[in-house]
Amino acid sequence: MLLTAAMLWGFAFVAQRHGMKFVGPFFFNGFRFLLGALAILPFSGVKFSRSELRAGVLLGVVLFMAATLQQIGIIYTTAGKAGFITGLYVIFVPILGVFAGDNPGIRTWLGVIAAIGGLYLLSIHGKVDIDLGDSLVLMCAVLFAIHVRMVGQYARQYSPFRLAFLQFAVCGILSLSGWGVIEKAETSGWQQALTAILYGGLVSVGIAYTLQFFAQRKAPAADCAVILSLEGAFAVLGGYLILGESMTLQALAGCLLMLTGAILAGLPERKQLSIAL
Repeated sequence: MLLTAAMLWGFAFVAQRHGMKFVGPFFFNGFRFLLGALAILPFSGVKFSRSELRAGVLLGVVLFMAATLQQIGIIYTTAGKAGFITGLYVIFVPILGVFAGDNPGIRTWLGVIAAIGGLYLLSIHGKVDIDLGDSLVLMCAVLFAIHVRMVGQYARQYSPFRLAFLQFAVCGILSLSGWGVIEKAETSGWQQALTAILYGGLVSVGIAYTLQFFAQRKAPAADCAVILSLEGAFAVLGGYLILGESMTLQALAGCLLMLTGAILAGLPERKQLSIAL
């Protein structure tokens, strides 16, 4: 499930790059998240407990802040650097877990290191420096790490479909509020962006995020982060296959490193044998 979600998110970068040529980030996020909410409404229903409603709203607010910071940050930095810095949530998740009392094994940390190395090879070319856009995207990465950990906690307590619907609806409504206030409800270009919005809403949001909820009922958050970081590799592959973008030896090496990290994260921990005397 996690690998499928990473693939769908990776190929969504192709759709997003196309859609953002015609509409603003709040418009794009607003309609794609509401479309994702509508897609799973038949499975979620409209009755929620008070605690379930609170969890879904919290998830939606965090998701909205992360997605918004990422979109604004990309304006002031390169797409490659933004992709790399966003992917750093792969290390923030286990770090947050340590503070929460988790104890990620050596296998998980090796997977994190491999994933970060792969992200670097995929995304960074030339001099590395930090500017305003990079700082905004870094905050976005921290928020995505918090979101991954929250999903891991709530998915074990509540229905994945209902939580997914609530967070999509909240994120979509908040994004459309930004579209109305900041983008002045501009609608020109929506026809050209419609295909990208449909993919982003039905596939990237409706399917991939819901798969994340189901998967995190079983898998540790740190391992999930490593596997989900493969979206960067799938984004490069999608650009190569669909947009005709070049795929260098450095990018291929980065994909291989990220795949290695995901495999390490997916392996079971070695169980210690105990002998009763």
